[in-house]
Amino acid sequence: MTTIRTFPEGFLWGGAIAANQAEGAWNAAGKGISTADTAMNKKNISKGDYKKQNAVSSEQLARALQDQSTVNYPKRRGIDFYHRYPEDLALMGEMGIKTLRTSIAWTRIFPNGNETNANEEGLLFYDRLFDEMIKNGIEPLVTLSHYEMPMYLVDHYGGWTSREVVDFFVRFSTTVFNRYKDKVKYWITFNEIDGIVRHPFTNGGIVPDRFENVEQAVYQSLHHQFIASAYAVKLCHEIIPDAQIGCMLTSLLHYPHTCNPLDVLAAHKNNQFNLFFTDVQVRGAYPGYIERYFREQGIIIEKTEGDSELLKKFTADFISFSYYNSFVASADSEGLETVSGNTMGGVKNPYLPVSDWGWQIDPIGLRLALNNLYSRYQVPLFIVENGLGAYDTIEEDGTINDPYRIEYLRSHIEQMHEALLDGVEIMGYTVWGIIDLISYSSSEMEKRYGLIHVDQDNDGNGTLERRRKESFFWYQNLIANNGL
Repeated sequence: MTTIRTFPEGFLWGGAIAANQAEGAWNAAGKGISTADTAMNKKNISKGDYKKQNAVSSEQLARALQDQSTVNYPKRRGIDFYHRYPEDLALMGEMGIKTLRTSIAWTRIFPNGNETNANEEGLLFYDRLFDEMIKNGIEPLVTLSHYEMPMYLVDHYGGWTSREVVDFFVRFSTTVFNRYKDKVKYWITFNEIDGIVRHPFTNGGIVPDRFENVEQAVYQSLHHQFIASAYAVKLCHEIIPDAQIGCMLTSLLHYPHTCNPLDVLAAHKNNQFNLFFTDVQVRGAYPGYIERYFREQGIIIEKTEGDSELLKKFTADFISFSYYNSFVASADSEGLETVSGNTMGGVKNPYLPVSDWGWQIDPIGLRLALNNLYSRYQVPLFIVENGLGAYDTIEEDGTINDPYRIEYLRSHIEQMHEALLDGVEIMGYTVWGIIDLISYSSSEMEKRYGLIHVDQDNDGNGTLERRRKESFFWYQNLIANNGL
């Protein structure tokens, strides 16, 4: 019997990008320098070496602040979405997407982060951007903090280690909620908030050589982000009563390497730790297992009176998450083959194929992740990143055939539908990235995720011409038929 696959009416099919990977125009119209603007081109680092990809030092940052190059710092140029968004949104409208997930660059609104008055030119840019989305029938889905913050706050406040940064973020959030309350109804607080434990600078503005105890700094910063997120939920509900605001997690599903109870326990602990972040933001309190970890590691979180009540009262409306691959955990991985993944690595799963970048491809893992999250929290879920980074080739006739990407998306969407049949409530699905952009981890251009091709190489050479890939037409048809 053939199953006819359709999705709920109003399902939000879409695409996703991030300001720091797409916009470019890094110092235009009063924009300040952000942490993302200091990310160097790391194309020569071996694939999956995330410790080196995410390494940052005071010396490197000092050089970056002096260097005006966009060759060494590819996120500074992005794909020039800042100037080309009307063309890009017209293509996305032609594709038929219902929503576009993007982010607001904090430094376009408050260049240093601690100003009392917003930069009007930055606010006007997002006015134009959201208006153009709506004109093309695209609902904005906006992340407040996506892997960037003002460098001024890093250098003068220690990044998110400072409680004062919470106040600055609240001012930023209040400003954009008031400004765009009639245009944006879906919000996300922090992109992959759990990432701070794997790349402290990217997520938290923490420069490791400036702290004696980096882990202590990481968890104190994370607490401040939890508080900032709760304030954002509170403010969003007050300023835009009909809006929804969610949190976001990197889904890092782990399987045990064997049925040895020690391997099962290792996988359980990894999965449990992955859910710590949503436990706080959706259940509203620190779970016992993380409190135990803090005690055993000597980590002491400084809290302000009323913090616990704030976390409990202002929880996320929905959970958004990224899913690219699954992992395998072993109690003893010595001698076992390992592979890379989304910002981390693990033991190789012999049952799964891998991408050009060595990431294991596991569609069923998405169904498991959806079921696990919904069983635990019983709130709507939103898959806001899922896609395949791969090498693409332009044929002599100008076409770009990417059946490997189509297969990746098809198989994951099929498993998403299985989760719907399981009873999971899913709001939508946004392909990462709907258009080629600068890779987060290595600042490469050749690691392409897009359904729209951008003519630019790793060094910034190219015409920036946009071109539809085969996957563009496939996704267009799928959306037109609501997943049929």
